Amino acid sequence: MHPDDSPQQQPTEKRPVRRTIDPASAERRTGRHRAPAPPRRRPLGAAPGRIVVATGVTCCLGLVGVVGAEGTGAHHEPVREMVADRAADAAVDRATRDYQRTAPPVTVPVTPLPVATPVPKPTKKPLRAPVRPKHPRPVAGLDQRQMDNAKAIVDVARAMKLPRRAMVIAVATAMQESDLYNLASDVLPESFDYPHQGSGSDHDSIGLFQQRPSSGWGTVAQIMRPAYAARAFLTALCEVPGWTGLSLTDAAQAVQVSAFPDAYAQHEKRASTVVAALV
Repeated sequence: MHPDDSPQQQPTEKRPVRRTIDPASAERRTGRHRAPAPPRRRPLGAAPGRIVVATGVTCCLGLVGVVGAEGTGAHHEPVREMVADRAADAAVDRATRDYQRTAPPVTVPVTPLPVATPVPKPTKKPLRAPVRPKHPRPVAGLDQRQMDNAKAIVDVARAMKLPRRAMVIAVATAMQESDLYNLASDVLPESFDYPHQGSGSDHDSIGLFQQRPSSGWGTVAQIMRPAYAARAFLTALCEVPGWTGLSLTDAAQAVQVSAFPDAYAQHEKRASTVVAALV
């Protein structure tokens, strides 16, 4: 300060100011040239990574020990067994991890599926032969009772598997003998005890064919049944030699032994019409 200056203009004494500088501020004053922070120690990887590293180190140490033992001529059987065991374990491990391995057979109870019941196809009913009425319509001038008796004769002939010629001969013979009525006999009162359609008086001749019980054709009860009388006549006809080649008169006469043999032929045409309607 100048000596001529007034005391007011004289500067006061400057005292040094003390400042506390923290380390963080000191580091900031260094700018971008400040010292980098020390690197942090990175933790080891996850648990599987640590296991892999530990296993590798153990295997290396084991191999070094084996090589050192062989170099020095020492034999360590426990080490070899341990290595062999580890190799076997690794093979088993590899087999269990193999995605191509075959699954063990497992018995699984199988519940059978319900079997669908096949629906039966509608079957066509077999065609049946037309059923002939119990009482066929009369033809050739016959009434219903005569037509029913003719049917009884034809049915027996068919059951005996005889040809139509036998049917015509039998019907024509019954037309001549009884006019196709089942007749009782005035000479044989017993014959009236059975169903009949009139009566005759020629000795003991009864039925459709006027057969005589006294000649061995059967009992009164048998001959009075049209089916039995027809079978008795047809059986006797089949016993005539060559009857199929005989005329109707000769065939009928061979069975009946009538006093008027030529009378049978007149009924042949009507008998053929009746049989045709019944067969």
